[in-house]
Amino acid sequence: MVRFGSTRHGACCTVRLRGWAAARRAQAPGNGGLTSRSSRCRFAARLNSGVRPLWRPSLVEISAHIRSGFDVHELVVSTDGTSRPLVISAKPSGRGSAVNGGELLMAALATCYCNDLYREASRLGVPIAGCEVRVQGYFDGVGLAAQSVTYSAVVESSAPAAQVEALLSETDRLAEVHNTLRTGCAVNRVAWHGFAA
Repeated sequence: MVRFGSTRHGACCTVRLRGWAAARRAQAPGNGGLTSRSSRCRFAARLNSGVRPLWRPSLVEISAHIRSGFDVHELVVSTDGTSRPLVISAKPSGRGSAVNGGELLMAALATCYCNDLYREASRLGVPIAGCEVRVQGYFDGVGLAAQSVTYSAVVESSAPAAQVEALLSETDRLAEVHNTLRTGCAVNRVAWHGFAA
């Protein structure tokens, strides 16, 4: 018996990376910790008060904001103005996150494909009861872009194997984070706007 369905299908795909532009953030002195839920909500609300670029109406703005110091470590993510805290522990030293950016990048790819599997399954009428996604990336050293990223996915479904394979392929084609890396999106540091950290 399968945990979620009567059949189990998997696929392995490769994400090819092009050049990355390095981005560094300016640091500013901290102004106290945000330990309570209300404080975190106020911090999330502050993210929406800064100056924003004028995007076309069809674009979805997705952002992240991290504040780090000896007495604070807060990460807030936002999609089109809807913000939510993302709990990630600080390093024992208090300097930076215990989870590194490469791990978060792999998590972003895994999360994107997982969410898009459910989205596309609903659109295509493919019944799925569960999925797993694994992502691996390889970095050569400090300041160097990843050389390769691979991921694999397994879907638990009662649908025929060919239908599930079509779902996996269609999701691979449409996964936005994957396509961002595949096209080599530019990353540029810009002037700081809004409240200081």
